[in-house]
This record gives sequence, structure tokens and C-alpha cells, in this order.
Amino acid sequence: MSFALGVALFALALLISIAWHELGHMWAAQATGMKVRRYFVGFGPTLWSTRRGETEYGLKAVPLGGFCDIAGMTPYDQLAEEDRERAMYKQATWKRVLVLLAGPAQNFVFAFALVVVLGLGWGLPVLGDAPVHATSVGCVAPSTLPDGKLVDCTGPAPAAAAGLRSGDRILAVDGQTVSGSTDLITRVQESTDSVRLTIERDGARQDLTVPVTQVQRMTRNPDKTLSPVTVGAIGVGLEQTTENHYNALTVWGGAASFTGDMFTETYKALIALPSKIDDLWTAVTGGERAVDTPVSVWGASVTGGQAVERGYWDVFLLLLISVNFFLGAFNLVPLLPLDGGHIAIALYERLRDAVRGWFGKAKAGPVDYYKLLPLTYAVVAVMGAFMVLTLTADIVNPIQIF
Repeated sequence: MSFALGVALFALALLISIAWHELGHMWAAQATGMKVRRYFVGFGPTLWSTRRGETEYGLKAVPLGGFCDIAGMTPYDQLAEEDRERAMYKQATWKRVLVLLAGPAQNFVFAFALVVVLGLGWGLPVLGDAPVHATSVGCVAPSTLPDGKLVDCTGPAPAAAAGLRSGDRILAVDGQTVSGSTDLITRVQESTDSVRLTIERDGARQDLTVPVTQVQRMTRNPDKTLSPVTVGAIGVGLEQTTENHYNALTVWGGAASFTGDMFTETYKALIALPSKIDDLWTAVTGGERAVDTPVSVWGASVTGGQAVERGYWDVFLLLLISVNFFLGAFNLVPLLPLDGGHIAIALYERLRDAVRGWFGKAKAGPVDYYKLLPLTYAVVAVMGAFMVLTLTADIVNPIQIF
């Protein structure tokens, strides 16, 4: 029951996110004097509607999105005579761009509000490289018991002799930034002579050259058995910060920092999106499903349901935050029919007319959207195929995070 409730709640949250996006377009259009003819949540047959002023508001039968109908978004829009001068395509560039940006901005605003809630209720996870601190500095055990436990040891610790102290933050190994405790351990274990640790202590950075001791450790084989291997060690215990906690005063700075990290991670995800097609196809055809592959609305809703079923409301919120960041950023891609495509056209018209003005020429007319239809159809086809591929992967080989 809780799983079904979680799926329904996440699907509803996604619908609200889209409706909130369209509200941004509507409010900005109304504020800049444009005419909003309709604002609906959903598609298909109308279930309910009402008119307030010059705008019709309503709900439609298929809850898979929503739309804001602004008069004259393109020159080919059918307009009443009294609406012609208010047509969106005739407005100043800054007004058009403001209206188009307002939708994605709403997703970012919604996401930021959820970040604050997450930070106050559960804490904010560390995105990107996780800070690693030394918790203890001691002797190096020369070997391990058959069950993997370290044998007793005595003598000085190489790390301590080099000047490392408990509480120091370890930033890099041999000049390369460490992404977490596992990354740090791997680099030390691969060393045979010494490592140069870049640390931060009391706000100041310094480098320490630490000799590496060769020791015997147990590694886990694919069949779950343990085998001895020789690796490097320096005698330091590590703690990785994976989550930051805040109060009502400090959460705003933490939320702002986290939001900046989310923008960075979302940008990376968008750039990497084409490269994930092969991974998705592998998952569909029976291969392993990578945890960093894109998910469909169905896949995200199922994951949200699993989070609620297990009581992980923080995961539920984090997933919803990620979706809103992606919705906002994806809509800014400068391709039609996305908001970013319309922004690109508005800016192109403004630049083109400015150049014409330099040469004493009159302003040209609006861009001919019909000439862009082949590209638009191609973008829609690619997006549709990608959505089908992600949906298929989520059905036949879903991501397992629990």
C-alpha cells in the first residue's frame, strides 16, 4: 500500500512541477501585457474549466503535463483582431525572453524550496568530491587474518612521522584531487615508494611526503571469497563527510551552495545524455543497467514509491529536486520546441535587426517557423525515441538503488 501511495505521490509531484513551470510562463506573460488565453493542467478532453478575466483555467483528462496558451507565440497563430498588437512575437525581445525563462525559473525556485526542506529535515548530501578527514594516525598492521581482520601492530605510523594529524582534511594525493575515502585508499594502495598528501589544517594548506609501507591485505573475489594481495599503507583512519546538517539560520547558505552544485551536476548530466543511449540499449538487450543512466517518468515514480515504502522521504525529495533541476535545464536547450529554442529565435531576431540597422536597413520580419519545421520534427522524433528507450529500460531492467 505504501509503495502505491509513494508512486502516486511522486507522479502527482511531477504533475505539480510541470503545472508550476507553466504558471511561470503565464504570470510573466500577464505581467508584461501579453494575453494568456488558456492555462490547463493535463491534456485531452476538458474535465472542468472556468474563466477569470481573459484567461480560461481548467483541468483535462490526461494528467501527463499542462500548457499555457499565450496569444501569438508564433506568427502563424490564429489571432482575434483585438489581440494582434498584443501578440507575443511582436513584443520587445526582453519581454519574450523573460516569459520564456520564467517557466524553467519556476522549476529552479521549486527545487530550491525543496532543498531547504531537505536541509532542515534530513540534511543535504555532499555532491561531487566528498571531504575526507584523518580520524586516527597509528601503526601499520603488516598483514590480516584469514577473515580480513588486521593483526596487532606496534611502532610508529608513517603518516604520523610525516606530520599528519587527526582532524586534517586530505585534499589530494600526488597533486590529484581525491573524490572520497575509497579513491584515497586506492591511490595509496597502488603506491610502492611514497605519496605526497595535500592537506588542509586550520584553514591553511600544506604538502606532506608520506612513506608507503607494503603490507598484506585481503581482497574479495567475484565469487565472494577472500585472497591475499600486497598493497601500500600509511597508517591512517579516514572519515568521509557524505552529508551536511543545518538549522533554520544556516540552511540558507547550505541550500545556496547545494543548489550551485546541483546546477553543475545537472549540466554534466545534460552534456553526457547522448553517451547514455548505448548504456540504455545495453540495459534493454539484457546487459547490466548502470545506476547513472536516465530514467523515464515511470521509472522515477517507481523509485519514489520504493523510497516511501522504506521510509526514505529524504530520497523521495532528493529525486524530486533532481527532476526539477533537469526539467528546468533541459527546457533551456536552444532547440525547438523547447523554451530555449524560442529564446534563441528571439535573440537571433534582435541581433539580426541590430546588424541590419548598422547598414541602414529596416528591421526584417519574424523568423519563418515553417522553415524550421524539419529540424523541429527531428528534435521531437529523437526526444520521443529517447523517452521510449528509457521507459523500456525502466520496465524490463529497472535501476535498483535499494
